[in-house]
Amino acid sequence: MYSTYFRYIATKAIGVLLMAATLSTQAQSQKIVIAHRGASGYLPEHTLQAKVMAFAMGADYIEQDVVMTKDDHLIVLHDITLDRTTNVAERFPERVRDDGRYYAIDFTLEEIRQLQASEGFSIENGEKLQSYANRFPMAESTFSVPTLAEEIELIQGMNQSTGKNVGIYPEIKNPEFHRQAGKDISTAVVRMLGAYGYRTKQDKVFLQTFSFEELKIIFEEILPAEGIDLNLVQLIDGISSYPWMFEQNGMDRLSAFADGVGPNKGLVISRDSQKTRIQVSDLVERAHVAGMQVHPYTYRLDPGQVPAYAGSFEELLELHYFRANVDGVFTDFPDRTVEFLRSR
Repeated sequence: MYSTYFRYIATKAIGVLLMAATLSTQAQSQKIVIAHRGASGYLPEHTLQAKVMAFAMGADYIEQDVVMTKDDHLIVLHDITLDRTTNVAERFPERVRDDGRYYAIDFTLEEIRQLQASEGFSIENGEKLQSYANRFPMAESTFSVPTLAEEIELIQGMNQSTGKNVGIYPEIKNPEFHRQAGKDISTAVVRMLGAYGYRTKQDKVFLQTFSFEELKIIFEEILPAEGIDLNLVQLIDGISSYPWMFEQNGMDRLSAFADGVGPNKGLVISRDSQKTRIQVSDLVERAHVAGMQVHPYTYRLDPGQVPAYAGSFEELLELHYFRANVDGVFTDFPDRTVEFLRSR
């Protein structure tokens, strides 16, 4: 990692300050809305219906979590397992693994086409308990698990028919799990993005992952091999994930590989904050100085989801967009977030 970093510094020395200043200015002036799993506050996550609703609500980008099937198709699913958001346990009860889970990688696309998707749920005392009780009821209507190609075609089709330019924001889900199973999901995703015209940093796409090791492989090997240069985003769940990223030069080192960072929102404003004492970290400032954008997750207005330091969902957005100066947020409620920015 260090050799790549110093190589980057050497080759970019002349232009890096200008680039950082330009990107920092852009980052501070452009605020975007990213539909987290679509308009998932209103319709089951990652269904095509949720993506259409997010598009209509005015989201700037729509997120796709991507996993791979047994026969190497790319599907849009938040988990590498199917049992939280589909009826796989009823449809294929014999396909359960020893840990009690049903993995997408054990099923062909044709088999996954037979499943019905729903709001997320857990099993308690043998009964399904919906994760967010106020959201779309599990037993109503019919939804399915889409492929990445289907979703890209849907968004591009709506862009053409409406004259908009809504972007996509795919995530490589658990790349180490896929590699252990002999599947190079990152190359498959990059090739598909390229086939659909996403080939440069000017195209409206961010490619994200929680794995720095995979991000490095994408940057150093996969993108050059495919002749593609995309905006890459490092997701960060907590300080313990990659402690070096929070060191004084951590964001500078990360910027050798990434164009943006997607932290848990508690890393931007501490959850210990109080209404009279908002604790804003220096993460956003350090990322901006390094030339990266900052897109925290996840902003929800369900009961109990707005931190105590904010009096409302809109106050939460105000604090993060303008006090902490983030560039965009992942939200289950893109309409409320779009309306906030327009009114602001």
